[in-house]
Amino acid sequence: MAHSDPDRVLYGYISGEAWNLAWSCINKPEEHAAAVEELRELAGDRVDLLAELAGTSIGVGESQLEQDVYRQVADLGLEAGAGAEQIEYWIGVGRYRAELARIPPSAGVLRRW
Repeated sequence: MAHSDPDRVLYGYISGEAWNLAWSCINKPEEHAAAVEELRELAGDRVDLLAELAGTSIGVGESQLEQDVYRQVADLGLEAGAGAEQIEYWIGVGRYRAELARIPPSAGVLRRW
């Protein structure tokens, strides 16, 4: 799991590129292969960041309308070399984040004094 600022910046690049690729409607096998290679090159040896991308995409995506796009992002990360031993952890993190996003704010938070 990455904690340093440079790791977060690199993760942001990887994640952003994966989402751009997924939304660009990859239809042909050669386009898919090129997208996987692009992520692999961007991540370098950081299979942990690819695992974070894939796992959180699966975990969050389970409850989203665009579940197919989340799955495509996850598949790109997995095929680019995500560390398989870390996927289950990150799926749990994604599920947790999705659940937190569904919690409505309490009335006390909305009150102004």
